[in-house]
Amino acid sequence: MKIGYLQFKPEFGKGKDNIAKIENMVSDVDFDLLVIPELANSGYVFCSKEEVEEYSEKPSEGIFCNALFKISAEKKCFIVSGFCERAVETSPETGDGNINFYNSSILVCPDHNFFIYRKIHLFEEEKLFFSPGNLKFKVNRISSPNFGSVNIGMMICFDWIIPEAARTLALQGAQIICHPSNLVMPYCQQAMYTRAVENHVFIITTNRIGTETNRNKEVKFTGKSVILDTKGNYLATGSEDKEEIRIVEINPEEAFNKNINKNNHLFNDRRPEFYFS
Repeated sequence: MKIGYLQFKPEFGKGKDNIAKIENMVSDVDFDLLVIPELANSGYVFCSKEEVEEYSEKPSEGIFCNALFKISAEKKCFIVSGFCERAVETSPETGDGNINFYNSSILVCPDHNFFIYRKIHLFEEEKLFFSPGNLKFKVNRISSPNFGSVNIGMMICFDWIIPEAARTLALQGAQIICHPSNLVMPYCQQAMYTRAVENHVFIITTNRIGTETNRNKEVKFTGKSVILDTKGNYLATGSEDKEEIRIVEINPEEAFNKNINKNNHLFNDRRPEFYFS
C-alpha cells in the first residue's frame, strides 16, 4: 500500500488557492492514501469568529472538499485532510438548528463517500473559535483492489499529547493513524515514535510549514512531517520549510501483530482494572 503526506503552506482565507496548490502537487503522484495538514482549506491564525464563519464549509457542499472528492475519484485514492467545518446541528432541547464550527478532518473515498472526525482536544486559541469535537474516535474501513481492506483512524494535531487518543483508535483495530497537524511545539514529531511503538500502528503526521500572520498575530509552524511504521522506524521525514510530497510503501497487515515477544502481547497484557481508582 502506498501512503504519504503532502506538506505545504496554506494561505489564510484563500481556499481556492490552497486547493489549486494541492491539485498541482498531486497531479503526477501515485498513491493509495494521502494525508494533508490541519485546516488546509482556511489557514490557522483566526482573529474573529466572523473569519471562521467566512472560511468554513460543509463537507458535502464546500469548494475545498468537493475538489478533494474529485481528486479521489480521478486517482482512485483515499485522502485525509484537515478543514474548517461548518455544521448545522439540531438542538435536542429545542429542536432548533444551530450552526457550529469545528476543527475537523475528512476521509474522502473514491465513491464520494466520506467520514468526519472533529478535533476533541483543542489547542490554545482554538478554544476561542471552535466547538470541541462531539464525535467519538472511530475507525473506518477502506477498500481497494490495490491493497485490500485497511482500518483507518483519524486524530488532529494536539490530540497527539493525549495518549488515550491513539490508544483508543488502536484498540478499535486501526492499522494506520492519519494525523493532520499545524504543529508549533517541537515535541510531536519525536513523540510519535512512542505512539507508534506503544500501539504497533503506522502513523502519518502531516504538518504544515511557514509563518502565518493575521492582523497582530503571527504563528510559525515546524514542518518535518513524518511517517512511522509499527516498530517506530521513521519511513519518511519532511524538511522544516519546503513544500513536498513523500510516498512510502507499507504492508498494513503488520499492524495486526501486537506481540512484543513470545510472552508479551501489547493489548492482552493490559490490566485496566488497576488503572483507575
